[in-house]
Amino acid sequence: MQLDYVILGALALGRYSGYDLRRWMEGPGRYIGYGVQLPQIYRRLGKLVEHGWVEFDIDPREGRPDAKIYTLTDAGREVLLDWARSPFEPSPRPKDPDFMLRLIFAGQLDREIAIDIVRTELEYRRKHDNLSAATPFPAEYEPQIPELDPEWAREIQTMAHEHGYASTASYIAWLELTLARLEAGRAN
Repeated sequence: MQLDYVILGALALGRYSGYDLRRWMEGPGRYIGYGVQLPQIYRRLGKLVEHGWVEFDIDPREGRPDAKIYTLTDAGREVLLDWARSPFEPSPRPKDPDFMLRLIFAGQLDREIAIDIVRTELEYRRKHDNLSAATPFPAEYEPQIPELDPEWAREIQTMAHEHGYASTASYIAWLELTLARLEAGRAN
């Protein structure tokens, strides 16, 4: 169902063919972390047409196949707005693609929606993501294979933990900056 909102959100910005939607997902849209193949896009577009949420016009192309150019219908607009206005539930997984998808395609519709999404994600991350620099590993390992050096294993585990710690701290800092920027824009 998330792909439906990617498509509806993109079509809120303009008229696109399935190929154009895929090109956008491989280009500027790649940062939402939601990649799909072209056949999936065409299948979903067909379903969205069946639901009455999108429609298409044929764009004749000389020397190559005609293109279907899709647009939102009033029903598709309502589906997108209902989803955008529904409560956002953060995932236990930090940097889940659903957050960015929601921020981009719901947040683009209204500043207050964007603020609510970012604030909800930030509050969840502050509450649930332990930013302890201490490593959560046992004091003593009991290697079960002779090739495993416990000190080296601890070093590798510590590096991985530090990466997660730094990544989470950076993500929370980005959320704080983004929220401040969105709230500062209210005055304009």
